[in-house]
Amino acid sequence: MECGLLFSAGKDSSLSALLLENFYDVKLVTAHFGITDDWQYARDTAEALGFPFERIQLSDGIATDVTARMREDGFPRSGIQSVHEAALEAAAAEYDVVADGTRRDDRVPTISRAVAQSLEDRYGVDYIAPLSGFGRGAIDRLVEEHLIVESGASETVQKGDYETELRARIESRWGRDAVEEIFPDHEQTRVIGRT
Repeated sequence: MECGLLFSAGKDSSLSALLLENFYDVKLVTAHFGITDDWQYARDTAEALGFPFERIQLSDGIATDVTARMREDGFPRSGIQSVHEAALEAAAAEYDVVADGTRRDDRVPTISRAVAQSLEDRYGVDYIAPLSGFGRGAIDRLVEEHLIVESGASETVQKGDYETELRARIESRWGRDAVEEIFPDHEQTRVIGRT
């Protein structure tokens, strides 16, 4: 059975792919808006890990709405959550099984039991979050053993996640200062292969 796994090329979605590969025909799926071509980094990581890749283009209207909300809120949380849920919906329209790399201690995105059940009921799919019982320490140990990772400040790591495009949209509408006001400094990862 084919599983569409939302994929950013980061350690969580990459580890999720490894955990699911013995049970499903995993396809790594990157949702994007067409604002940048950073989805290509996710494609390259999918190739390095040995998985097929697909990209799904989300509506530009979603990017417009969530970046306006992020600017109004002064932080990215609700915007990232909305984009993640839209990406799951887009994947659910194409796959019988959809998955993501959300983990137990994520702040955002998170998928509540109610959202997961709603997605399953409305689309007739199975939703799987293989890392939902894993804490950060367990994930870091598994990643260290099985994946080759580069990491750094969020704006410097080339990856295929929503944040990169949302940053670009905010900068084009309101300038670089708005990006720095909305997004806190944090570290990101990009997987470049298996150990």
